[in-house]
Amino acid sequence: VQLVESGGGLVQAGGSLRLSCAADGSTFSINAMGWYRQAPGKQRELVATITIGGGRTNYADSVKGRFTISRDNAKNTMLLQMNSLNPEDTAVYYCNARVGVRNLEVWGQGTLVTVSS
Repeated sequence: VQLVESGGGLVQAGGSLRLSCAADGSTFSINAMGWYRQAPGKQRELVATITIGGGRTNYADSVKGRFTISRDNAKNTMLLQMNSLNPEDTAVYYCNARVGVRNLEVWGQGTLVTVSS
C-alpha cells in the first residue's frame, strides 16, 4: 500500500483547508486510516482516525468540532476537512494506514500546513 497526501498550504487563522490521502496498491488490506501531525520540535501526534469497515471515527481533543475525517472507499481516498484553523495547527500532516492481519503501519510523505496569525 502506498499513500500520497495533498492539499496542504498556507492559510490565515480562522480559515479552512482540506487534506486528501490517496491510497494505492493492496487497498483491500487496509483496516483503518488516520491523520497524524508533527509540529517543529514536537513529537508526532494523532489528529483523527477512521475505520474502513464501520467508519468509526476518533479525534484528538484539540481538533474536535473543527476537523472532520471521512473516507471514500470506492475511490480509496481519505479526507480531512479542517475548519477554524489556528497557528497551533501548523505542522506536517501525515496520512497513516494500518494494513493486514498484523495492522502494519504505512505512512505517506507528509504535507505541510501553515496557519498564519
